[in-house]
Amino acid sequence: MSAVVTPDSVAQARARIDAMPLDQIDPADTQGFVDDTVGYKFERLRREDPVHRSHSPVPGMGDYWSVTRYEDIMAVDTNHAVFSSDWSRGGITLMDFPPGEQQLQMFIAMDPPKHDEQRKAIGTIVAPANLNNWHDLIRERTCKVLDSLPRNETFDWVDKVSIELTTYMLATLFDFPLEDRRLLTHWSDMATSNKLTNPDAPEPEVRMAELKKMLGYFTRLWNERVNEPPRTDLVSMLAHGAQTRNMGPLEFMGNLVLLIVGGNDTTRNSMTGGLLALHDHPQEMAKLRANPALIDSMVPEIIRWQTPLAYMRRTATADAELGGKQIKKGDKLAMWYLSGNRDESAIAEPTRFIIDRAKPRQHLSFGFGIHRCVGNRLAELQLKILWEEILRRFPVIEVVGQPARVRSAFVRGFTSLPVRIPG
Repeated sequence: MSAVVTPDSVAQARARIDAMPLDQIDPADTQGFVDDTVGYKFERLRREDPVHRSHSPVPGMGDYWSVTRYEDIMAVDTNHAVFSSDWSRGGITLMDFPPGEQQLQMFIAMDPPKHDEQRKAIGTIVAPANLNNWHDLIRERTCKVLDSLPRNETFDWVDKVSIELTTYMLATLFDFPLEDRRLLTHWSDMATSNKLTNPDAPEPEVRMAELKKMLGYFTRLWNERVNEPPRTDLVSMLAHGAQTRNMGPLEFMGNLVLLIVGGNDTTRNSMTGGLLALHDHPQEMAKLRANPALIDSMVPEIIRWQTPLAYMRRTATADAELGGKQIKKGDKLAMWYLSGNRDESAIAEPTRFIIDRAKPRQHLSFGFGIHRCVGNRLAELQLKILWEEILRRFPVIEVVGQPARVRSAFVRGFTSLPVRIPG
């Protein structure tokens, strides 16, 4: 269970962080995500040192640049020629792989032209023109999950709603057997676990063994579909795509991890983060119930507020200047989307959750440039339908305990949220 954040502890956390020597501020310290105080580090960095040389004591992480302002993050995210995401230069997370250890290859951790070719192979499944094909199925499954929820007893919203709905959607996108859909959540959790930053995570060899089970399961699906006419599921698209059908096992595994984590963690944690945000801001819930049409602007505000992936890494391919600092070739940078989404110089009243915000899509949660989240509109559609159906059913959903948060600086999420529905 995460720490209870009270007004006193908020003040104490802010005072403690403000008193730190600037060179000791390490936003990647996972404790700040568990107790939800990392935002005070970002407040100070945006104010005093927005492109900050950080140091992590975690082996394999070391020195990196924290990029904390909206404008600087955009400058990095839209310049893939100078700021690379390629796996061979370190990829998209701050942890460097030890020499000789297998590193997963996935198209988000590639530069053009290979990135563009592989992304194109699966992009049509979530293209705006195809979203209408998903409406009825998403609504049907959302209704099924919500109608199954217990009344007058405490249950875990993360398990009963967020995980259920995202596994249903992922299973549909992959045409994966529904009876095994919880494996997708398990593999997503395995893929994002890290023993060096979370003592409760599995050992590296256990993690890799589980991911190899994932590869074996999906290889069976691949072998079935490569010998059938092309279909509209992700496995078939990869098996028949000109740029993806000859992938090696590690590259196939990497792209599976990307698609599973991208489709699981972002939507799943926004489903929980949205409920918690409305609980913590009852005036916004009242506004929503008075005018359900505000769901359209509330959904991107939830995604901004939650920022389910807190950062992405880039590695400099050449010396460069950023925010008045000299970045050297080979330096790694963390684009802290979570901080950019709270930047007062770019977003009006960013520390307030406002469901009728004038420019609700002015956020960094999906990234920008060539790596902008391929499934962003599908994620928004899932959240929109969820809240439409919640409002039709439940006059009240009570949050009855503190959330437990994921111990990770990369995935900003929840492991549980106790709730109760009176009835």
